[in-house]
Amino acid sequence: MDINSIPLVTAFIGTTIAAIWDLKTTEVPDQLPALMIVIALLFYGYQSFSAASIQPILDSIIIGAVFSAFGLLMYFTGQWGGADSFILAAVGFLLPSVPLGFARTVFIFPLSYFVNLFIVGAVYMIGYAVLFSIGQEKVQQGFLKEMKGTVKSKSILLLVIAFLLSAGLSYSVLSYNGLFDLSRVLYTSLSFTIGLVVLFVVWRFAKSVELYGFNRRIPISKLRIGDMLASEKKLVGVTEKEIKSLKRSSKKYVDIKLGVPFAVAFPLALIATLYFGDLVLLFVR
Repeated sequence: MDINSIPLVTAFIGTTIAAIWDLKTTEVPDQLPALMIVIALLFYGYQSFSAASIQPILDSIIIGAVFSAFGLLMYFTGQWGGADSFILAAVGFLLPSVPLGFARTVFIFPLSYFVNLFIVGAVYMIGYAVLFSIGQEKVQQGFLKEMKGTVKSKSILLLVIAFLLSAGLSYSVLSYNGLFDLSRVLYTSLSFTIGLVVLFVVWRFAKSVELYGFNRRIPISKLRIGDMLASEKKLVGVTEKEIKSLKRSSKKYVDIKLGVPFAVAFPLALIATLYFGDLVLLFVR
């Protein structure tokens, strides 16, 4: 193995192990991303020493620090678990630039990976929610209930307004560029309106899965280390000490929330960025 491939191999193996661990236990030990960061600092430290330049280690520290800051923001706002934030930071430290021999990106490699992570993550989470809802009658009934409550005259009026606004914008842009064609205006407007409907249905479905599937009430006797309490804003698992404290209380049941094992998105986004570059350009095209 070429020594220059150490950061990439470490990033891929590390994120893959984290994904498998997350799928099996919903927990990723902090030692894994910590080891990835140590390898990154040792590698780029050696590169800086060999090249008599501070740039390699400085790039690693800067990108790692930026990713760490964003990960902490996601953690403290309750969007990500601590492990997800730690893994993102590790990838930042390991891959501050595009690895040799792979797809060149329009943006700097870390930014392309960052954007791709959210695109891949969104697709993955939707797929996970669909698979999770199969056989979950409570979720399916909840989704139908939410949709029935949404399909009202106001919703239809909003769609008509969205269609007319899109048609007006399309007409203005096409006329300005001398490309006006009624069929183009209709196609663009319908595509935009249908896209809004699809996004809205997906959003309502995701909320239904979260509301009717991911939130559960269980006996305290069945509470396990790592389960997330619904009352906790941060995505952090309950500890053994907290479980003992709850068992000593007068409570018999506790509300917990399940989560999507998001660590799976990290190796998938890495593969997508390496071989396809900027996924966002696919939508632009």
